[in-house]
Amino acid sequence: HKPVIEQDEAVGHSVRALYMYTAMADVAALTGDMSYIEASKKLWEDIAKTKLYITGGVGAAGGHEGFGGKYELPNLTAYCETCAAIANVFWNERLFLLEGDAKYIDVLERALYNNVLSGVSVSGDRFFYPNPLESNYGANRSAWFGCACCPSNICRFIPSVPGYVYAVKGKDVYVNLFIANNATLQVNGKKVTLSQTTSYPWNGDITLAVDRNSAGQFAMKIRIPGWVRNQVVPSDLYTYTDGVRPKYSVKVNGEEVKSDLQKGYLTIDRKWKKGDKVEVHFDMNVRTVRANGKVEADRGRVSIERGPIVYCAEWPDNDFDVLSVLMNRTPKFEVVEKPDLLYGINQIKTQAQTLEYDESGRLVAKDHTLTMIPYYAWAHRGAGNMAVWLP
Repeated sequence: HKPVIEQDEAVGHSVRALYMYTAMADVAALTGDMSYIEASKKLWEDIAKTKLYITGGVGAAGGHEGFGGKYELPNLTAYCETCAAIANVFWNERLFLLEGDAKYIDVLERALYNNVLSGVSVSGDRFFYPNPLESNYGANRSAWFGCACCPSNICRFIPSVPGYVYAVKGKDVYVNLFIANNATLQVNGKKVTLSQTTSYPWNGDITLAVDRNSAGQFAMKIRIPGWVRNQVVPSDLYTYTDGVRPKYSVKVNGEEVKSDLQKGYLTIDRKWKKGDKVEVHFDMNVRTVRANGKVEADRGRVSIERGPIVYCAEWPDNDFDVLSVLMNRTPKFEVVEKPDLLYGINQIKTQAQTLEYDESGRLVAKDHTLTMIPYYAWAHRGAGNMAVWLP
């Protein structure tokens, strides 16, 4: 509809759009053409400020599988195609590689742990095409689709996830994702071997060990995620409502490192030796989130998240209609580890209420324990009601 460098609003088919924006970022990187970079950043701002779902998904409308207007983010009819969430990862990684800014990895991580993972069953063999944030009839993943872009896209994407954990530029090593791994990196042409030990995203403790270093001195840049810095997304589209201020700490061989963050990274520049250990701790509180008041679908509602994981209320865990529940104004939460449920998850429990009629026809509030599960794990136990945003 316009030459790409004149575009400043995300419109049309969301997968097509984000693939194109990814290519624009590649062209910018290869040619240094600032007009491509500026256009890409304007489009990113439009999505981050007005068109991004809390799950990292994009695409509000099923009719054209694409973007709606600004702040048009319906839940029941949300499209949030699995391919669009994967494209969101591709694009944000390219923008990070251009600028070295953690805000892009924050969006990438949100999409990865929520919308992308919702698109595939925990058993790995059934798939969602759209990923709504509410359901009043339930849904079942399919083994295949007539238009089978999502299963094949998931199957190529999941094995590529290791490539998103680290990035290297000169003597800077960026630690972007926190996933247990062993990795050999080329830092200034020399081998550096690192290993991460963590059960993130279920808790916020990460140990990063230097197992080999031929590069001498280099700067390890640890991403401090937006959710730790009290920022749901890199805009005012969503905000935390609970007044909590999470803390974090980074230690090298037991000694705490204090440093101002630059573009969301804490930098440790030193001559690393074999056996050096970096211990990272993030407070992982259960948080309540509200949307910008311009998002009509979410007015008067909150969503619940812990770390990068967005939670939902689903019918099998609750003996009442989850679409009729009312959250308390100042909820208290309990995190319950469930290693045998849905391949191992954490549940969140809190006290809530429903409005019901008594025998005389008067409305009464009834107390309930509300149990929530990670959004990615919904729709594994039969069809029924589900909601991410709760009144």
